[in-house]
Amino acid sequence: MAKLRVGVIGAGSWAVASHLPNLARHADEVEFVAVSRLGRPALERIRDRYGFAVASEDYRDVIDAGVDICVVSSPSALHHLHAKAALESGAHVLVEKPVTVDPAQAWDLVETAKRVDRQAVVSFGWNYFPMVRGAKRLMETGGGVGKIEQMAIQMASVTRDLLANLGAYPAAAPDSAPEAPTWTDPALSGGGYAQAQLSHALGLALWLSGLRGAEVFAFMSAPLDAPVELHDAIALRYGNGAIGTLSGGSSHAGANDNKGMLDVRIIGSEGQLQIDLDREIVWRYRGPDDDVRLDPAPGAGAYHCVGPIDTLVDLAMGRKVENCSPIELGARTVEILDAAYRSARSGSSERVLAQSV
Repeated sequence: MAKLRVGVIGAGSWAVASHLPNLARHADEVEFVAVSRLGRPALERIRDRYGFAVASEDYRDVIDAGVDICVVSSPSALHHLHAKAALESGAHVLVEKPVTVDPAQAWDLVETAKRVDRQAVVSFGWNYFPMVRGAKRLMETGGGVGKIEQMAIQMASVTRDLLANLGAYPAAAPDSAPEAPTWTDPALSGGGYAQAQLSHALGLALWLSGLRGAEVFAFMSAPLDAPVELHDAIALRYGNGAIGTLSGGSSHAGANDNKGMLDVRIIGSEGQLQIDLDREIVWRYRGPDDDVRLDPAPGAGAYHCVGPIDTLVDLAMGRKVENCSPIELGARTVEILDAAYRSARSGSSERVLAQSV
């Protein structure tokens, strides 16, 4: 079988640190064809390292090269333009989180992928971890936790310097520093910590729970004279009537060896579930006779983004694998984030703007 022709739109620091090396693991199945980003010196380094035939500052040259799979890791405000063009060209697409800033655009990508019969994967790496998939099974088997009544999501990660324009993040590629406007210019990023990190937390929690947001009230704060928020405190009501909280904080470099924290706790009518990526806990309780604890290995919750790339390649090759981060899930996260930013501006509760499912 011919190799998959790979295109990358927006080969920034995270693409260099994660997506490109993970694609290179599939050297027997993929061919690096076209890459785009701004900044000719960095572009030339990437072309030379991976052997791209086309290296351009214009994303349209990637589309015109004719690619089978395309990684879209440009600034968030450009995801819709770039991902839609890639899908309509016939490529299967991986889109960085947040999928878009505007929820209408996110749902348009859902409809576009359906219309052109292409696969669209969101880079929610945690969703592919064995401990997370184990938690998903516990939510779907043995009665789960019954009807969900409450869900608390708490996250902290080392983004303090990044979002305050004081430096990079620990996992950034050493030879490709993050471009500050990508993260801290709201016209490109859509906001701060909620867009950069809580998109991950929501991608995991909404996948486990199947919930969809209905109403949001948010407080946000921007210490250090940061141009975007570093901390978020959000209350939510979901479509099924459940309520919950979503908390996010930019922690200090070096804390917890830069591992970060993500903890989701779900209480339902028949039981409850906890998954803690920091302390490697997966626990479902339905009573003393149905008390299940999985046993993840130490370090099993430390973040990487291998799963989405592997899934993009597998789906494009026609293999029957589960997409644990479908574009529809990404759209459900975007609509909550949009309502949170509207609430922080208005000082009032804001409804999630209903779009297609």
